[in-house]
Amino acid sequence: MNSNESGSRFWPVMSVILAIFAIWYIATVVLNTPFQKDMYKRQKQENVSMVSLVQDTMAQERPVLPAPHQVATEIYNTTVKKKITSKRSLIFHAWITLSTALLGFVMGTVLGIGLAISIVHNRALDKSLMPWIITSQTIPILAIAPMIIVVLNSIGIQGLLPKAMISTYLSFFPIAVGMVKGLRSPEVSHLDLMRTYNASPWQALVKLRLPASMPYLFTSMKVAIAISVVGAIVGELPTGAVAGLGARLLAGSYYGQTVQIWSALIMASVLAASLVGLVSLLNYFVLKRMGALA
Repeated sequence: MNSNESGSRFWPVMSVILAIFAIWYIATVVLNTPFQKDMYKRQKQENVSMVSLVQDTMAQERPVLPAPHQVATEIYNTTVKKKITSKRSLIFHAWITLSTALLGFVMGTVLGIGLAISIVHNRALDKSLMPWIITSQTIPILAIAPMIIVVLNSIGIQGLLPKAMISTYLSFFPIAVGMVKGLRSPEVSHLDLMRTYNASPWQALVKLRLPASMPYLFTSMKVAIAISVVGAIVGELPTGAVAGLGARLLAGSYYGQTVQIWSALIMASVLAASLVGLVSLLNYFVLKRMGALA
């Protein structure tokens, strides 16, 4: 990539980021102003300048909407200034959520690939199973999450696995749908050639269908690994967990610590984006190894 191409991508991205921060700061002032004015009345402060008002709206301890620099400060204090093993460390909580998300993602990937292979090689499963797979995603995860936790706890399954099952429930769907399309992507002439060579269905799968499905698989994995983080956080909410980003969100909502809530949300976003980036990197190396990239 030359300098002109990198520059053409850099400035549009920076423009969007700057616009987001500008809107965020404006919204901070607008939403926090009523409470700040009420504080002025109780403290009998009059003739407060606009500059002081704006500054005070961005320095509240429990604002309606914290300013970006308040969230950044909270993240710095709970990452750099805290030991990783401390329960006040965002890294500690992020690791708990990451463990759940990765376990759920792995199980969802295996389940999705297995279902896709079965659907492609069995017409009856294609007609009967695929509609149910699609229908399963119409159930709100917030409604089904407590049911999964309660049922698994009743049979003695506790800890990481019940929460990971929620990530599995969310992540297997894009894998299954993407892999079905990928496994069916080879041209008819290529499939006919495999039959001409008297290749078995297993040989056709390994030598033709699976290599052709790799771009579809990694595209689906990017969606699945991001949504698995959401599933891990949702799984922590009904369990009353004391560790994890979901627990951090719950604690912040209980005590009105909006800065803590937003810092956990930003950390979850960074975590999901980092995982998607790792999958993209793996995608690049695998496709390059296969000769699909120059």
